[in-house]
Amino acid sequence: MVNIEGKSRLKPEELMARLKEYFGEGGQGLEVTEEGPSCINFSGGGGYVTATVCAEEGKTRVNLVTQEWEYQAREFLSQLP
Repeated sequence: MVNIEGKSRLKPEELMARLKEYFGEGGQGLEVTEEGPSCINFSGGGGYVTATVCAEEGKTRVNLVTQEWEYQAREFLSQLP
């Protein structure tokens, strides 16, 4: 299990949309197992990704807890504006 964090200039709702696009059906193919306004859980491929999004000082912080999807989580964070 890995717990990593990043920041973006995107708004929280934009970041949530990107998470769904990247990890969901059209991206990595993971299933959304739970979703709220600031948290989303994906599972599949023997692992999971849990993302929490929070507005903070003009930026948006995203925290990813993952197992078996560490590479993809790091790649997602590296692509954020």
